[in-house]
Amino acid sequence: MNKPIAWVRKSRSPSKELVAALRDHAELIPRPESQADFGKFFDRYGDAQVVLLGEATHGTSEFYSARAAITRRLIEEHGFTIVAVEADWPDAARIDGYVRHHDPRPRRGDSFVRFPTWMWRNHDVLAFADWLRDYNEDKSEERQVSFHGLDVYSLTESIASVLEYLDAVDPDEAAKARWRYGCLTPWQDHPAEYGKAVVHGGLGACEEAVLGQLRRLFENRLDYLNQDGEKWFDAAQNAKIVAAAERYYRSIYEGGAASWNLRDRHMFDTLQSLISHRGEGTKAVIWAHNSHIGDASATAMGWNGEFNIGQLCRIAYGDEGVSIGFGTDNGTVAAASDWGADMQIKTVRPARPDSYEYAFRQTGYARSLTDWRGRDRQDLAHILREPLLERAIGVVYRPETELLSHYFEAILADQFDAYVWFETTKAVTPLGHEKPRGAPETYPFGL
Repeated sequence: MNKPIAWVRKSRSPSKELVAALRDHAELIPRPESQADFGKFFDRYGDAQVVLLGEATHGTSEFYSARAAITRRLIEEHGFTIVAVEADWPDAARIDGYVRHHDPRPRRGDSFVRFPTWMWRNHDVLAFADWLRDYNEDKSEERQVSFHGLDVYSLTESIASVLEYLDAVDPDEAAKARWRYGCLTPWQDHPAEYGKAVVHGGLGACEEAVLGQLRRLFENRLDYLNQDGEKWFDAAQNAKIVAAAERYYRSIYEGGAASWNLRDRHMFDTLQSLISHRGEGTKAVIWAHNSHIGDASATAMGWNGEFNIGQLCRIAYGDEGVSIGFGTDNGTVAAASDWGADMQIKTVRPARPDSYEYAFRQTGYARSLTDWRGRDRQDLAHILREPLLERAIGVVYRPETELLSHYFEAILADQFDAYVWFETTKAVTPLGHEKPRGAPETYPFGL
């Protein structure tokens, strides 16, 4: 579990040619608060089916507000109808209920209370949810934009959701589901301990039980779909999460790249299920960390055997998938010093001189968009294949060990299709302090 980010130290600095190319090709962009003007710069990606929007930290306001502005433009002008984010499915369903079904505004309650609470329980996300609710108000069901979580961690909440659904539509099957999920019941509050007990303690795995429950949902789907297709889809997705989570918590004790790959494979499969559910021609926007949405095969992570949703989307969608990375040099970030600790406003150190962030800082631009797609920009892409370090700050930020903890080697041109740069950024503002609970699923760096 205590796995640092994969990295390879390189002493090289960005070449003068690289900095000059970035300066020549950068497009200066307004502040994201000017949402309409900011969003226009991203019309060029409107023909894609999947647009993946990254972030270099999990606690920077500009990244959230920029993604909101881009997503608004893609929704309003280019027909995107899915927003899928690096969050738990049941928690994101609270936002989806608010933006599509007039459920209560998700300001308080028990959603997004697993550490790190500030990652989705913040003012930037709430402002986007309010806009999305207004946008959906006069739209038909087919044209409404839905909001979903892609992640794998909601074991307890997903079990409860499946049981609640079956209690309503098939009480006899609900009783059988309780028996199947009973294998995991002792571990729901500490699922990582389940994985340890299976791998190192000789406990029998619950895999067959949870897969059996998933099969039953699909075997009965025709009867259930006749009652309410949306509710069946939600229950089926939660059953998939239970099955994936059971495997995940075993894999984190098996070492290697298995746990990371299982998680990102689940994210990709969830995206595919959403697009299939919404129907032909559906277009989706993804919000996740750079380490998930950039092609892992162009980074030290991939060279060490890990893949991610960005790589899988590039394989599946080709030119119909666009991945946009985000970066910053300095400012403040919302992060913790240790897993489960309170959020702090931390100062982001200026980028190392052997990093891509340093190269962007050398351009002298406060904000820019750099796009290297297309045949007419292959010279820029070639220059951006110069291997350098890249910074990744998760929910834990340790400036004192930044090189080991937060840098990895990458080839930017092959990792992303474009890059949004903010020289100075500020921390997100959380909606309020919540007591963290749950297991340390992405300990210790939370990407």
